[in-house]
Amino acid sequence: MYFEQLKNLRLDSDKTQQEIADLLSCKREVYRRYEKGVREIPVWALIKLAQYYDVSLDYLLGLTSKRKKFPEE
Repeated sequence: MYFEQLKNLRLDSDKTQQEIADLLSCKREVYRRYEKGVREIPVWALIKLAQYYDVSLDYLLGLTSKRKKFPEE
């Protein structure tokens, strides 16, 4: 599920839950629930995280194992 990708990306970039919560302008507890899959993450937040980590939404959602987004034309 995509929440596993959220945690892995955060850990790979050496960020804390608080830092990502600040990026999304939410409380750490809210972000923690996104990461644990307890609370559904809004689409706008997924887009912001995909841009931040430079990955595709498909990767964030667990639909592909390819991290990079499609090349822009």
